[in-house]
Amino acid sequence: MENQINPWKIVDEKLVYDNPWISLTQYDVITPAATPGIYGKVHFKNIAVGVIAIDQDNNTYLVGQYRFPLDLYSWEIPEGGCPEGMDWLDAAKRELKEETGFEAGTWTEILTMHVSNSVSDEFAVVYVATDLIAGIAEPEDTEQLTIQKMPFAQAVQWVMEGKITDSISVAAILKWQYLQSNNSTK
Repeated sequence: MENQINPWKIVDEKLVYDNPWISLTQYDVITPAATPGIYGKVHFKNIAVGVIAIDQDNNTYLVGQYRFPLDLYSWEIPEGGCPEGMDWLDAAKRELKEETGFEAGTWTEILTMHVSNSVSDEFAVVYVATDLIAGIAEPEDTEQLTIQKMPFAQAVQWVMEGKITDSISVAAILKWQYLQSNNSTK
């Protein structure tokens, strides 16, 4: 399937919006059905990084914050942006420290994903951080965060109950649950 030819034809493109984090481009296209159409694409200028922090008692740490685009409060794993050219793991370490105060002795990459590929090119990578060392959180000026410690099983339950809806957090938590359940059966 990777060798399939792109059926979309771009006739014209126009940059509609641009800021330091995203840009929006409108494309005049010929669709796969050979009809004219338009398509909008949001380009993310950073790679999204997420971290599931797991302590020695199998607790995890969620970050709560009000999300402007949703007009809702959201519970998530620690997440942030990795600027182009920065190492993904270094960005994940920075985000964990910034949002929770934790540093970790062991890091494991568990997931890469395209977050919303029907309208954006946002790419995400998620790590699990263990062997945690507590410190002081240093959130950005735009962040007003609440940290919630809970057993990892409760985070899975929150996903299943719809209390966690952030796509990166949902995918990461369920992937880590899957990996852990498969490791325990071997």
